[in-house]
Amino acid sequence: MNEQNKPRPLAEQISELTTNRLSVYLRCLNELDQSGVRTISSKALADQFHLNAAQIRKDLAYFGEFGVRGVGYYVKELKRHLRQILGLDREVRVAIVGAGNLGLALADYPGFRQEGFDIVMLFDSQSQKIGLHSRGGVPIHDIQDFKRLVHREKIGIVVVAVPAASAQGVVNKVVAAGVKAILNFSPGALRVPDDVKLKSVDLTVSMESLSFHLAWGDTTE
Repeated sequence: MNEQNKPRPLAEQISELTTNRLSVYLRCLNELDQSGVRTISSKALADQFHLNAAQIRKDLAYFGEFGVRGVGYYVKELKRHLRQILGLDREVRVAIVGAGNLGLALADYPGFRQEGFDIVMLFDSQSQKIGLHSRGGVPIHDIQDFKRLVHREKIGIVVVAVPAASAQGVVNKVVAAGVKAILNFSPGALRVPDDVKLKSVDLTVSMESLSFHLAWGDTTE
């Protein structure tokens, strides 16, 4: 089979908007499960959480048939399937580059561990931080040891929380170590190869968007 006729990996066929919605569905199902709800229809799920029933069915159809006619979805069963689809049925080991205020806060955020993301280590270039730990006990290592330790600890995701001027250099180091998934908190556009997934969270852009709505949300004056 030549390259043109090769089927694309599923990850390339499914849009990021779809995977984002799957995460939302999983959170809704977690809430339902905690409330003791055993089954729910796509309509009831949509009505309760302000979602779109047709979109729910379409998104789930990419991965199989999960509903039962006359019953809807079994909440625990659909939760299990969504965790498998999102890769959350296994431990994902994570490293953070940047042991500043943001990096340390991310390292100790309990929500990551609850969802199966194990924050294994922090990295920094400042010698006075090397050998210390976050409040939650995550060790801080020298960035010079990054490649060796990432391989040894089987890190799957790297979080970048460094100043903008250092970000591209850090991302290059992460890519050179063979990491294929990067979550970036540094501002600005960063470049990665096609086979590396980079997701950026720019907190300033989000704040500016909120500022826009404050400035222009009420035009009656």
